[in-house]
Amino acid sequence: MAKIDSLFDVLLAQEGSDLHLLEGERPKIRVHGWLKPIEKEPALTRETLQGYLEEICEPDRWARFLETMDLDFAYEKDARFRFRSNYYFHLKGMGAVFRTIPTEIQTMETLNLPPVLKTFAQLRSGLVLVTGPTGSGKSTTLAGLIDYINQTDSRYILTIEEPIEFVHQNRKSHFCQREVGVDTPSFAAALRDASRQDTDVILVGEMRDYETIALAISAAAMGTLVFGTLHTNSASKAIDRIIDVFPAEEQNKARTMLSDSLRGVCAQLLLKRKGGAGRIAANEILLATQGLSKSIREGNLSNIRNIIQAGKSNGMQLMDDVIEKYLAERIIDGEEAYFKAQDKKRFIQYAPKGLA
Repeated sequence: MAKIDSLFDVLLAQEGSDLHLLEGERPKIRVHGWLKPIEKEPALTRETLQGYLEEICEPDRWARFLETMDLDFAYEKDARFRFRSNYYFHLKGMGAVFRTIPTEIQTMETLNLPPVLKTFAQLRSGLVLVTGPTGSGKSTTLAGLIDYINQTDSRYILTIEEPIEFVHQNRKSHFCQREVGVDTPSFAAALRDASRQDTDVILVGEMRDYETIALAISAAAMGTLVFGTLHTNSASKAIDRIIDVFPAEEQNKARTMLSDSLRGVCAQLLLKRKGGAGRIAANEILLATQGLSKSIREGNLSNIRNIIQAGKSNGMQLMDDVIEKYLAERIIDGEEAYFKAQDKKRFIQYAPKGLA
């Protein structure tokens, strides 16, 4: 048992999502969205913190961390829990953040995801985006989608991640999971390799640069089903982000390729439940239609809101409509609705004093 495991035990016992360690500060955990210090734990000295971090890190990775001052990897505590780990340096010295990753993958039903998301898993080609800010549960949602494919269909699935979070067992499908920095030098390199690997499904852990996004769209256009993530809060912003990555002279071509390959967008936020009783996911859903393809080609992204509203009977939904529904059902309070809403005016009556 590693020394740091005692801190992970506290995190798990309190159903926390993240452990924060900063040199010179007390260890803190995030529980249901709130960050709080671990009781009775003293401020971390350099010696103590380095002991925690180095013990669970392979020597070559530790050397890389000291050289580059940043490191991402996954630490498996036991058969039940893994942790996505990020080491870094800051003003006062070393720091680290650990995100809880249960080894048991939750089903789409357990996650209470909109049933329409299963249609994404049944696609044979195209690009599907799962978007949201850091800590919104994108990886968990994608793991549920990929697991649904694994339970229901026989396909060759490639995941490209930094680091590998959820480890999938072969059931009906066959998996190849590659970690950036360990099994491949970059997301782009792994995507180039994928064209020679007879893949049916590709999961791209993060689409954050021009080359990765261009290769993902090309793979989707050539007949592979590609799932990717972006850090945006809505479907329209996700499309806008992808187009903006391309140089100005290539944006028209990018619009055309994206309009042909995009099959759907699921934007996700985690909202604090009323009374502090955990968190709940809210999803905005956009499905491919002729109107969507035309809007993307013409750069008319302001029309996406109308497309979602017109497609409610097919399972599309706006984020603010979901937030309003949760508010009406008293799942969340008005202040949380205001802060997480895209259209603040719609919830202005719940704004804290001084912001209204």
